[in-house]
Amino acid sequence: MPFNPLSPGVYTQEVDLTTSVPSVSVSTGGFAGTFNWGPVLKVTSINQETQLNSRFGDPDNNTAVSFFSCASFLAYSNALQVARAAGSGANNATANGAGVVINNEDDYFNLWYSTTVTGNPWTARYPGALGNSLKVIAWTSNTAWIADSQNANSPYYTFANQFPFGPNTSPWLSNLSNGAKTGDELHIIVIDTNGLITGQANTVLEKYQGVSRLTDAQTPLGANNYYRAVLFNQSRYIYNSGIPSPNANSWGVAAAAWVAANAGAENVANAFALSGGKDGNVSTANLETAWGLFANVEQVDVGLLFTGDASNVLQSYVTQSVAQIRQDAVAFMSPPLANTQDNTGPGASIVNYANQLNSRSSYAVMDSGWKYMYDKYNDTYRWIPLNADIAGLCAQTDNLRDPWWSPAGLQRGTIKNAVKLAYNPGKTDRDSLYSAGVNPVVSFPGQGTILFGDKTFLNYASAFDHINVRRLFITLEKAISRAAKTSLFEFNDAFTRAQFVSLITPYLTTVKGRRGITDFKVVCDQTNNTADIIRSNKFVGDIYIVPNYSINYIQLNFVAVQNGVSFNTVVGQF
Repeated sequence: MPFNPLSPGVYTQEVDLTTSVPSVSVSTGGFAGTFNWGPVLKVTSINQETQLNSRFGDPDNNTAVSFFSCASFLAYSNALQVARAAGSGANNATANGAGVVINNEDDYFNLWYSTTVTGNPWTARYPGALGNSLKVIAWTSNTAWIADSQNANSPYYTFANQFPFGPNTSPWLSNLSNGAKTGDELHIIVIDTNGLITGQANTVLEKYQGVSRLTDAQTPLGANNYYRAVLFNQSRYIYNSGIPSPNANSWGVAAAAWVAANAGAENVANAFALSGGKDGNVSTANLETAWGLFANVEQVDVGLLFTGDASNVLQSYVTQSVAQIRQDAVAFMSPPLANTQDNTGPGASIVNYANQLNSRSSYAVMDSGWKYMYDKYNDTYRWIPLNADIAGLCAQTDNLRDPWWSPAGLQRGTIKNAVKLAYNPGKTDRDSLYSAGVNPVVSFPGQGTILFGDKTFLNYASAFDHINVRRLFITLEKAISRAAKTSLFEFNDAFTRAQFVSLITPYLTTVKGRRGITDFKVVCDQTNNTADIIRSNKFVGDIYIVPNYSINYIQLNFVAVQNGVSFNTVVGQF
């Protein structure tokens, strides 16, 4: 506050000069592709393969490359952002069989949560044919539940016995009305009828005991117990999209509108098998739409974008319209499998493919092929592109060292879960690949499968033509940019400029101590903040960086020296 006292006294004021450069993450992976289940056009955080499987379903022949690309990255890291693309014609399965399009939770909440559609009470949570395996049963009274649980000939006998007692009156309603209003509870069970989800027909997927038909119902702990809200917040498989029976007065109303006459009026078990779910055909345009979610640097924090088996068009899109737009992420690419298995010469075929791409950039990295890995979900082996592994090696290197270290070589470049390579380039091919900006991945006897190059996809000589330098600058720019926000709306005077220099210098000194740079200089004074700059409400800080370089070539000279010849006479002559 301004110093403007009205009477004598001692006044204090705090000025915070303790700000520092924040730590930033550049290790989070990003991927958009096709899956059998899961939210569409929404970025989802995944930290391990079991969660990937739970969220996006088992892989099949159509989705295996997407799934195992993600699984490959997660073998090195626990931070991945995934967006599912869906094609034209993709539908959620519904109780009436007509199918609808509800891409994700946001779509449902905005379009469906506050509406009820009689005749279509249940909808699969996500688009895809997998939803056609779902069946939903809802018991609306204790009498109906008893009829099924005690009658072995009832088609719902087994499922009714999943509950120890039938639905009746929730404690919340009983306490609210002193017992005058009853019968708001229902039991809901979700079944995998065809076994498409679990592999076993009629497996119980989820069950909800004693949820309420009243919109304002609460559990004994004060949580929302309205059946539609419970499903929205907890179910992995279904939404409620309408009223399961014609008696609309007993569904989706507040306690004040509930009348005693409704108690027990719906003495039935509502059972619906869902159908009409479709996967749709995913086009390059659909994939670009999903990848476009990653272009917003303020909404999605990612640093390593791996493209799976993307086409050349999609690879160029991810590089130019996502990575380069963000300028804080690198896109990783692989050549098509067919090029790595070209009988006329895979090395030349890959070089030719690389030379035709329109994605030459220091924000892109290309490797030389595909690996053969085991698919435990289908007990088979599959070819999977290596770009997810290369991105994963970068994340692993960040964890072991820092982003400015090279991810290649025997110490940090070992590829995981590779039974064999589609193409194992020899020395001559490695030379031509590296000259074209393609990083060879090589299997060496007794040493494993190794990333044997660390170039970016830049097509001219520059410090930024190596991965470690590009990622060094991404890290520095991201961290220092965030720190610089503390100078916004301050005065452009000597104090603010000196404060900026004192903020950045310790951070760069730390990076230098961690071998990321060999020298630096920060200039922020009247030389680059002239009167014109100040009058235009601008602030300039020039940061000069001398990066460290990874060793790509080692020359060992072995010199035979005759007896009696002094080493001093020959050292440095060869």
